[in-house]
Amino acid sequence: MATKEAATRHRFAYGDEIIDFSLRRQPSRTVPRVSIHVEPDGRVLVDAPDSAAVKDVLAAVKKRARWVSQHVNAAKARLAHVLPREYVSGESLHYLGRRYRLKVIINSEAAIETRMRGPFIAVNVPTRDPVAIRSALDAWYRMRARELLADRLAAIAASLQWVRHTPPMRLQFMTVQWGSCSPAGRITLNPLLIKAPRECIDYVLLHELCHLLHHNHSPKFYRTLDQHMPNWKSLKEKLDNMAEEVFRA
Repeated sequence: MATKEAATRHRFAYGDEIIDFSLRRQPSRTVPRVSIHVEPDGRVLVDAPDSAAVKDVLAAVKKRARWVSQHVNAAKARLAHVLPREYVSGESLHYLGRRYRLKVIINSEAAIETRMRGPFIAVNVPTRDPVAIRSALDAWYRMRARELLADRLAAIAASLQWVRHTPPMRLQFMTVQWGSCSPAGRITLNPLLIKAPRECIDYVLLHELCHLLHHNHSPKFYRTLDQHMPNWKSLKEKLDNMAEEVFRA
């Protein structure tokens, strides 16, 4: 969820495994040590200052190879049991952290529509077409996200001294990211974030707003995050643990 940096791919052997990682150069990073992240889908991202030689970065990652391997394998294990959706009645859906059931209503005369009905998210479609059902759900999630995420972004931004105006926001469906912040200060959010609990949504929004002050994942960035949301690590873990269900297509 960081600003965009130049990235290169690297790999090394750890026992019988080959560990791949993306090295992101951060010109503004002032500390010499690298920062290693394992994404919910198992991708390994390594942030390093421009001055760090590739051999030194590789040595630093190899020192934490066991930790990286454990987290990559844990991510793969979580994803192994996730089956593609069939978009049929009874399937589990999420909205604001709560679990709902999909209810598909076939009506050839009614317009395509999605709405909440008690414990159900009901989709009216003319035929039992999974593509049409998914499209209707995506449109509904985008509509809900546009309003709620914009409101929360404005509310959180108003509480931060370094944010003079609420930054521009756009929505974009992404397969593995919750959001990003461009160098120009535009925040892009995944509409599927609307499936997560409200406190997790606030964490993602604060994370991106902190990038307006620190365009990297430096210690200063994390200190700012700690100051404004001391429990962000537990919220991130909660979000990561439900990522495979949220992103499941």
